[in-house]
Amino acid sequence: MGRLISSIEYAVRSGLLRADKRLPPWLFYDDEGSRLYERITELPEYYLTRAEWSIFQTHSDRIVAEAARGWTGPLDLAELGAGTATKSLLLVRATVRRQGGTTFMPTDVSAEALAIAAARIEREEPRARVRPVVGHHEHALDAIKTLEQHQLVMFIGSSIGNYEDDEARTLLRAVRSSVRTGGALLLGTDLRKDPRVLVRAYDDAQGVTAAFDKNVLARINRELGGGFDLDAFRHVALWNEARSRIEMHLESLADQTVRIAGLRVDVPFRRGERIHTESSVKYDEAMVDGLLDASGFTREATLLDAEERFAVHLARAR
Repeated sequence: MGRLISSIEYAVRSGLLRADKRLPPWLFYDDEGSRLYERITELPEYYLTRAEWSIFQTHSDRIVAEAARGWTGPLDLAELGAGTATKSLLLVRATVRRQGGTTFMPTDVSAEALAIAAARIEREEPRARVRPVVGHHEHALDAIKTLEQHQLVMFIGSSIGNYEDDEARTLLRAVRSSVRTGGALLLGTDLRKDPRVLVRAYDDAQGVTAAFDKNVLARINRELGGGFDLDAFRHVALWNEARSRIEMHLESLADQTVRIAGLRVDVPFRRGERIHTESSVKYDEAMVDGLLDASGFTREATLLDAEERFAVHLARAR
C-alpha cells in the first residue's frame, strides 16, 4: 500500500505543477505565519483589524442581542479561523453580559494561536467555556454541529475575501448546514475603496507582509524539504479591478528550478513567473447579498466603522 498523502503535500504538488502556479492561503498559517499575521494587524497601513475592532467595541451588545433575537435560551459562539481571537473576545464578553456565561469554540489550523486564544479568554472572561478545535474548516464545521445552544458562527477579519466566488458560496453553504434554522452568521467584509490604500495595506513599508508571503516558501522548505531561496522571489501586491480584489503573488527573480525533496519533484520557474498566494475580495452591499442569498442566509443588519472602511454583517440561517 502507498503512504497517505498529507493535505500540504497535495496542495503544494497540485499548485506548483500547474501552468498558473498558485498556493492556497491556508498554507500561510503555520505557527510562524500566524505570528507574522499578528504583526501585520498592528501595522499602520493595515486598517482592517482596527476598523473591525472598532465595530465590535461599539456594537458588540447589539450584535449579540440581534443574533439571539427570537431565542430565550443561551447563545453559543464559534469562530472559523480564530487565530488568537483578539477581536472575538469582545463578542464573548457581550454574550456573558447577556446570559452570565457561554461556550466559545475557536477553530484554526494553528494550535499555537488557539492555545494563546484559550489562555487569554479563560483568564479575562472565566465565565466562558472555551472549546478550541484545531483543523481546517471542514473539521471545524463538524464540531460546530455539536454546540447544543443557539449558534452564532463568526467568520470575521475579511477572511471570506480569500476565496474565489464559487469557493466562498460552497464554504458558506457548509456553514449553513452546520447551524440550525434561525442560527446566525457574523461575516466581516472589507469594502471597495481607493486602490492605493488597498495596495499599501498588503505591501507595507516595513516588509512584514512580504515576510508573511514568503513564509509559505519557508514552510515548504521546513516541512517538505524544499530548496527555495527566499531572496530569489519578491512579494507583489496588486489591484485587480475586474475581480474587485487585491492579489498577492511571489515573483521569481530569475530562471530557476527548485527541488522539493519530500515530493520528489523539480519545479521550474521563468524569470517574472508568479505564484498566486492570496486574493482578498473587496465587497459592496450587492455582492454580500448575492453571496449570502446563494448560501442559505438572509442579511439582517450591517454595521460599519466610523470611516466606513469595513463592514460586519449579521445574517440569519433560513
